[in-house]
Amino acid sequence: MRRPPVLTGLLGGSFNPAHGGHRRITLFAAAALGLDETWWLVSPGNPLKPRAGMAPLRARLLSARRQARRAAIVPTAIEQQLGTRYTVDTLAKLVRRYPHRRFVWLMGSDNLAQLHRWKDWRRLARTMPIAVVARPGYDADAMTSPAMAWLRRYIVPAASIRKRGQWSAPALVLLRFDPDHRSATALRRAHAGWAEEYLGTGDRPAPVRDRLTFRRVRSEEDA
Repeated sequence: MRRPPVLTGLLGGSFNPAHGGHRRITLFAAAALGLDETWWLVSPGNPLKPRAGMAPLRARLLSARRQARRAAIVPTAIEQQLGTRYTVDTLAKLVRRYPHRRFVWLMGSDNLAQLHRWKDWRRLARTMPIAVVARPGYDADAMTSPAMAWLRRYIVPAASIRKRGQWSAPALVLLRFDPDHRSATALRRAHAGWAEEYLGTGDRPAPVRDRLTFRRVRSEEDA
């Protein structure tokens, strides 16, 4: 008997650091879309963000693990192992690597506002459905962005994802819920040394370990 696909959300970002706002929007999107779990793709480096002020990957991954506790959220640094720099390439490799999963790309309206600046963003939209979560202060720019002008014709209701049918992409789901004003920028300003809590005091920081995701890699690739 063929098993049903695992419906998996993908939320990418710097997570510099991860915070309760990331968790809240993830759980909201998971409930709205009927996701089985969500992977947080902790980026080794965002080409659109400056390197100044970016904490080491290990600290950001550990902060994500803390925020993901007791939830169907899997923080992962898999992009480092895949050797991808751009989201469109990461998503293409994940789709090939995990044939038993159906993926949905999750992002805030701040990213939709600048999606037209991303590498091959139309190919990204053709790879999997995109669900956009409203964020305070960004909705107007998102709704009038070049990417939205192209994606508008592909808007579908969240129910179309929950039905777990063989949907096609492009598909755009717009999600709105009570605003969450927390931000990583504000957290860094309030606690500039947050990363040191995760890195410890040794001269040589421990390497990034992505054990949970890679146990899943082996079991699913062998299925």
